[in-house]
Parts: sequence; structure tokens; C-alpha cells
Amino acid sequence: MDADRRCIFVTGSTGYTGRRLISRLLSQGHRVRALVRPGSEGKLPVGCQMVVGNALDAASFESEVTPADTFVHLVGVAHPSPSKAQQFRSIDLVSGRAAVQAAVTARVQHFVYVSVAQPAPVMKAYIEVRAECERAIHQSGLNATILRPWYVLGPGHRWPYLLIPAYALLGFLPQTREGAQRLGLVSLKQMINALADAVENPARGFRIVEVPEIRALRDCSAKAAANAG
Repeated sequence: MDADRRCIFVTGSTGYTGRRLISRLLSQGHRVRALVRPGSEGKLPVGCQMVVGNALDAASFESEVTPADTFVHLVGVAHPSPSKAQQFRSIDLVSGRAAVQAAVTARVQHFVYVSVAQPAPVMKAYIEVRAECERAIHQSGLNATILRPWYVLGPGHRWPYLLIPAYALLGFLPQTREGAQRLGLVSLKQMINALADAVENPARGFRIVEVPEIRALRDCSAKAAANAG
């Protein structure tokens, strides 16, 4: 395989972010191995290699991670809310630990994880679980990129647009500027750009990407086209 082309193992492959990221990675010439639950095979983008398994059980898929050099973990409870605290522990935390175990076993070169902005005044249980997953990744010794968005705007996730005037005011005031930036809104397009950039520019060590950097990253495919021209 070309040195600029990667083989990526993706969990959460049929979700809100997963399908779009896989399509992006395939369009950029990468190989994708996508973990999918039995019965959901038809939801995968055309062109990826399907791996049927259970994201909560590393033994069901860890032998299929190889030959991936990159592992992207996107499993999580849909539409997080304070009422889903137990689901965060039984799904987000368990799948995160399983993903780390599988990545270590397969000796992947780079692990990419979508966490959440920290600290934050709400969603305590959600943030605690994501922080536990971050610690597990760090303790594993894997090279890793941790992306920390707060809320990702996109289809079915648009109500926070109502908060934009408040964000503008908080960002203007010196005493609230840092918090407004760290807990800012990002678009789904910006999130896909940041994930694709993380895949194509793997970290050495443990790298954290906060909201301002997620917003600043350009479309990788646009940069490639510009360089080619």
C-alpha cells in the first residue's frame, strides 16, 4: 500500500459520524474495515470491508483488526442526556475498553477516540465515562489522538443553533471567553474533517484536540486538491 494510504478499523461504523467518515476515508484512497452488528450490514457505505462482531466484546472482533494500522472508535449512546448515565457505563465505557484491548492486541500504530470537552458544568456521568476511556487509552501506551468536541451540529442535531447568540456574548467577555471556546459548537463537517486529519496525520504519543482546533482544520480532500493543482 502507498505510504500515504492507510488501513483503518472503525467501530460505530453505521452511526451518525461513522458512515460519513468511512465515505470520506474511502474517497481519499484508504482501506476501511468496519465493525458492524449482525443485521446492520446493509447500513455500511459501499467499498469498506465488513467485520461482523459485538463492539462490547473484544473477543468477537480483535482477530479481525489486523492489518489495520489505525483504529477509530466511534461507539456511543445516541443523543446523550443526564437520564442515560447507566447506558454510558454499559455501552460507552465497555466498548471503549474493548476497543483499547483489541487495538493493543493488534498492535495498531494509532488510536483515534472521540471524547468530550472537559471540564463542563453539565452531563457529569457522560464526561466521567469519556474521561475513564481517555485514561485507559493513555495507560495502554498506544499512540493516540483524542478529539474533544462539546456538541456536534448536523442533521437531527440542530437545536443548539438557538444558543449561538449566547456563545457570541460569552466569547466576547474576558471572564467567560475560555469556557465559551472550549465548550463551543462544531459542525458535523468540521468533525469529519478533524477525524480525517487525525487519521492522515497520526500522533506520536498522546494528543488532545480541543474545539478551537477542530474548528480550524480544513477539509483534507480540499487541501489535497489544492496541493495537486
